[in-house]
Amino acid sequence: MSKFISTLTVLLATILPASAFAEGAAAPAGGGIEQLIFLGGFVLIFYFLMWRPQSKRAKEHKNLLSALDKGVEVVTSGGMVGKVMKVSDEFVILKVSDNVELPMQKQAIAAVLPKGTIKSIKE
Repeated sequence: MSKFISTLTVLLATILPASAFAEGAAAPAGGGIEQLIFLGGFVLIFYFLMWRPQSKRAKEHKNLLSALDKGVEVVTSGGMVGKVMKVSDEFVILKVSDNVELPMQKQAIAAVLPKGTIKSIKE
């Protein structure tokens, strides 16, 4: 929400002074309401195309991380595939090979894989 407010502030800070210092031309009748309608439409487009989908993805990722459990196969944002061995508040332990277990931040988990994916990759 703070990004939205800062973007709106920058937009208003550039549009309003530009119209106040316009030289020579007289302002058309009804220009004020037209600008507000245009600005309102722009804000709606910004909301539906950028802010809302990002918020939706963040909510889905949060739900994915809260559902992590021991034995779940995952892929990290770096592309590593492993099985979750232990889950804590901020970290998980991933088993990436027979004798290799790596501690990782939960935020690094990108997706949960179907069961048996690691086994099918090794074959």
